[in-house]
Amino acid sequence: MKKPTWVVEKERARRAAAQETVWLFGLHAVRDALLNPAREKLRLMVTKNAADRLSDAIPPSGMTPEVIDPRKFNPPIDKGSVHQGAAIEVKPLTWGSVAEVCYAAPDAAPRVVLLDRVSDPHNVGAILRSAEVFGAKAVIGTLRHAAPETGALAKTASGALERQPYLRVRNLAQTMNELREMGYLLLGLDGEAEADIATANDVTRPVALVMGAEGPGLRELTKETCDTLVKIPFAGAFGSLNVSNAAAVALYATQTPKE
Repeated sequence: MKKPTWVVEKERARRAAAQETVWLFGLHAVRDALLNPAREKLRLMVTKNAADRLSDAIPPSGMTPEVIDPRKFNPPIDKGSVHQGAAIEVKPLTWGSVAEVCYAAPDAAPRVVLLDRVSDPHNVGAILRSAEVFGAKAVIGTLRHAAPETGALAKTASGALERQPYLRVRNLAQTMNELREMGYLLLGLDGEAEADIATANDVTRPVALVMGAEGPGLRELTKETCDTLVKIPFAGAFGSLNVSNAAAVALYATQTPKE
């Protein structure tokens, strides 16, 4: 019996994901990957100087580094990347499903961040860093039109990529509805919204902050799927923030009070 097209495509995508690898670079990103037991590590390229600076991380990882002359150091990364003489090939991390990662206990009010087509790896890396600082359950982006795990993202995240769940989903609206069924309040960040984020926030409930891409902002379907559109109040005539800065402010503004 011939398999349905959707089954074939799903199996093909699964095989492609299994074969996918990522090159991380820079001393900080490489060290954190080496020390992460959940990270499948394949190949480590370093200069002698970088190997010395990573001497605390290489032996515990069990990897045998390729020590390369700095003049011949040429890992398969963008030529303009600031690699500091260290690059590592790894498999993308597997965090689990949205239901597993974002589960909220009855007495808990966690925060998650959803990204609607935010494709700049530097922005996503910075958001991951803020999400870790403020204790977010996860950062969730889309499989298409969103930043995948890359060396640039990892370097900007400054280690957060190894510790902060970064999930990518096929359909953002469906994921938003799934989170709503799990008890989450969906707050969409929109500069033209009437409601203030602090006023609309509910410290007793799980909250999902939905952020749009630079320029276009939230798509129409994403807006319609939110429970409330909110804005970060601004003092002057200009009220636009970079999406990574807006995410940090929103996480701070909606954090649950410490006991």
